[in-house]
Amino acid sequence: MLTDPRRRAAAESLVRYGRRMNPDGLAVGPAGNLSVRLDDVVAITPSQIRYDEVTVESICFVTLDGEHVGGEGRVSSETPMHLSVYRTTNAGAVVHTHSPRAVAASTVVDELPAVHYSILRAGGGPTIRVAPYERFGSDELARAAVAGLEGRTAVLLQNHGAITYGRDLADAYERAQLVEWLADVHLAASGFGTPRILTDEELGQVASESARRRYGAAVGTTR
Repeated sequence: MLTDPRRRAAAESLVRYGRRMNPDGLAVGPAGNLSVRLDDVVAITPSQIRYDEVTVESICFVTLDGEHVGGEGRVSSETPMHLSVYRTTNAGAVVHTHSPRAVAASTVVDELPAVHYSILRAGGGPTIRVAPYERFGSDELARAAVAGLEGRTAVLLQNHGAITYGRDLADAYERAQLVEWLADVHLAASGFGTPRILTDEELGQVASESARRRYGAAVGTTR
């Protein structure tokens, strides 16, 4: 029984958002994972359990050094990648997806360009980088993801998926959805021809106007 109120709230939020992963098209089966930071402990969805079968009790709790300190589930193989993000940013939550358009885009582009100004909300820069392919669960993948996130809040993982982070789980999850939408728009536009990419000047105007209106659209970097 999970009695700590903060851990229970984190676990409940992971269960709730996890059950959206498949219907929202961000993963198939148990693929991908979500996590929330609680000071020096991270709550993360368990390995190889379908999201509709994940329970509060099966959510895993690990230290920033990777020690399993709670939860009945098996710790995800992608825990090192999540922990690396937490150790190098001030992320409050991390979402790792296997969404189809993000995967498709990662196989054909070196970076996802600014086909729409909302990329400022997904990255913090004019593009979303593509981290080079590394095997799932490896330290190399964790390092590649962190390098791709430098100055950004989202990165595509080549032939794998995407990872986003934010101040909380709602923020990180919305970014994951936005990355998939941006990849979808880019792939669709490429089917018609060569997409027009917004210039740095145009993106700067969007950032300035968003700040003036207090939209927060230009606030992408949370390091």
